[in-house]
Formats: sequence, structure tokens, C-alpha cells
Amino acid sequence: MAFPQRVKMSDVARTAGVSVATVSKVVNGRYGVAQATVERVQQVIRQLGYEASLGAQSLRSHRTNVLGILVAEFEPFSTELLKGASVEVAGTGYQLLAYSGGDGAGTAVGWERRSLARLSGTLIDGAVIVTPTVVETKQGFHVVAVDPHTGPSGLPTVDSDNFAGAVLATNYLLSLGHRRIGHISGRADLESSRLREAGFRQAMADAGVTVDERLVRVGGFRVDSAAEPAAELLSLPDRPTAVFAGNDLSAISTIDVARSLGLSVPDDLSVIGFDNIPESALVNPPLTTIMQPLQRMGAEALRLLIDLIAGVERDTHIRLPTELVVRSSCQALPD
Repeated sequence: MAFPQRVKMSDVARTAGVSVATVSKVVNGRYGVAQATVERVQQVIRQLGYEASLGAQSLRSHRTNVLGILVAEFEPFSTELLKGASVEVAGTGYQLLAYSGGDGAGTAVGWERRSLARLSGTLIDGAVIVTPTVVETKQGFHVVAVDPHTGPSGLPTVDSDNFAGAVLATNYLLSLGHRRIGHISGRADLESSRLREAGFRQAMADAGVTVDERLVRVGGFRVDSAAEPAAELLSLPDRPTAVFAGNDLSAISTIDVARSLGLSVPDDLSVIGFDNIPESALVNPPLTTIMQPLQRMGAEALRLLIDLIAGVERDTHIRLPTELVVRSSCQALPD
């Protein structure tokens, strides 16, 4: 398949019957061109599909009007954030550049520094970085972090109330009569993972229920990494009657493992997740979960970035509430 060559400014000039200098003035909004000529050049630009080079535009104006959304990988969590950011950017005069700078497994440390160094200066005017491992950057433009590994720090930050969400999840299982509740946590280096485990433990303590440490395992927030700890939990002679998984992917993995072991969800095991990614409603049975407003988080991060670039003074830490979404993966424990 042959792809069309990039339309150059000289192509526009030749088609419109004007000089390259005149096209340049029209593209950059400078004075000195008759209105009729401006309209003719703009018509040709639309006809040919001409777009100014971001690099050249940046050299001229030191602005590209492009904002970066930087992620370690394109997985359900970051994809939902991107959806929210893409809606919010409409009408702002900015465009979005989505960039994956991780190792494909979501485990690389320092990926955001490399990504910012590559994109800054000539391609983007600012960036939203999603779940960054490093929150100190030395770039000469504004950066907003979404759910950073270490929690809020010096960078403007958007996150959700992970602790309160975990309390909600655990209290829901307790209200159904469950007492042997397992927890499959996320990665140990993530603040969100730590807060969710802390919320689980706090809810259990408030209910006067002792946490059986054999029922707490590290799942890593991924389908593949959660499968083994889920199998270990569900193979115990006194297995849990319910599992609070640190995120929806871990919960979905737990349901798959339960099915492979001949257990029925929710008849034999109740499972609750965290995030409310679209896949949570499609799994069988549909997953009860804690909703992070992921698309709103993406929208809030983008709006915060635009306000910072514009010099608007505002709160630079936005924490959004979480909510319980009841579906079919949990049920009351029989007497």
C-alpha cells in the first residue's frame, strides 16, 4: 500500500498561486496578506490537508499546542483515563499525544523521565503522566501526575480515595456475613496498593474480625501475576469465603482460577474488585467492584494541566471519591 507524501508549504503556495512567504504568514496568523488571499490559501490548506510540522512550529513560537498523555503501557486503567482526557481537550485549542514509554509489562522504573526527555521541547507543551514511578522531573514545562506510585508529592496530582474505597469493599463483604476474607493486593511499590490493603485491614479491625495473614497475598494488579496467589488461597483447606482483589484485573483472574478449581462464583466464593474498568461488567458473573471515576480522573488531570500552563492559581492535588458498584459476583454467606 502506497502512502501519500506529506503536503509541504510549497505545495500549498503552488496550488494557491502565491509565494511560500505568503502561505507562511497565513499559517502563522501574521499581518500583511489581503483577506481574499487569506481565504484562498486557507481553502487550499483544507483541500490538500496541509499541517504544519510540530517541530518547525515549536522552533518558531516555542509552542506546539500539543499535550502529552504518558503511560507505561496501554492497559484498561490508562485507556479509561485517556478517554476522559480526550473529551476534556475538545474546544481548548490543544491536541493530545498519547505515548507509551514503559517496557510493556508496566514494571520499568524511570520510564517517565526518558519519555519526557524525548518529547519535551519540540513536541509537547506539557504532560500528564499516569502512575509514574518517579515524580521528580527537571523538565521546563508543567507536568501533572495521575495516581503516582509514591502518592502525592511536589508534582500536581490527581488520584482517588483508595483507602475509603477499600473500606467500602471490605464492609460490603462483612455485611454479607463473610469473615474469612482474603485480600490479593497490588504491587508493593505502589501507594494505591498500600492504601487499599490498609483500608481492608482497618475495616476488618473496626468489625472486630482478625485478619488471617495466610489469606493476604501479593497479586501485582495483573491477570497473570494474580493467578498463582489466587490459586494458593483457593486451594487452602480452610479457604476464604470471599476475596477482595486489589483491582479488577486481579478479581477477574481470581474468578477464572475459582472456575478452574471447580468453585462457583458467587455460590462458593464471593469476589469484589477495584477500578470499575469496562471489562468488570462483561465478565461472568459481572463483577461487583469499587468504582474509581477513571474518565473523570483523566479529564481533571488535563484541565489541571491546561490551567497550570495558563497561570491559573488553584489546588494542585485533586482526590476524587470512590463508590461501590454492586453486580453479581458476591452473595450473602449461608447461615
